[in-house]
Amino acid sequence: MAQDTSKSHTHHTDTTIYQGTFLKIDAFTPIYEVARSKGKLQEYELGVNVRLQDRFFPTIEGGYAFGNAIKDSVENKINGGYMRFGLDINPLKKNRRSPNSMLVGIRIGSSFQQKCDVWGEVVIGCQVHIVSGFYMGWMARVKMLFTNRNATYEKAPIFIPGYGYRDTAAWGANYYFGWRF
Repeated sequence: MAQDTSKSHTHHTDTTIYQGTFLKIDAFTPIYEVARSKGKLQEYELGVNVRLQDRFFPTIEGGYAFGNAIKDSVENKINGGYMRFGLDINPLKKNRRSPNSMLVGIRIGSSFQQKCDVWGEVVIGCQVHIVSGFYMGWMARVKMLFTNRNATYEKAPIFIPGYGYRDTAAWGANYYFGWRF
């Protein structure tokens, strides 16, 4: 008697929406800022993202900068925090169940030091599974300041925590260690 094998070839689709929360600690920014400012400026950053449907990563990042920023012989004391909110997408459709992710996304950021310091970012990076629950990754950022050049601009600090130096389009990078919960 012949067996019906049609059920054994049924493809199971995982409909799980939530696949974990990731806590990330940036190791690059503190080293870079201290080196760039010759020890006068420090900046630290943490991030959290949530993996949804193996493809979408709502993200929140925050940090704190303090010290003295110097540019063109002008020195400003910096002491403030910042937050960024955004969404990353894993554009790799092949093997979406992989614990590794390529990430492309956008952010909106704001410094708590000045109420008018708002910027946007386009980001690209990855997070790679190393061992059980432990991830490493990087993120490259291109930033654009949305602050208008108005009367308060001249009094504003030359360095914006989370963004960088005010008078230029900025870039940024993170190399982080992360844990999945």
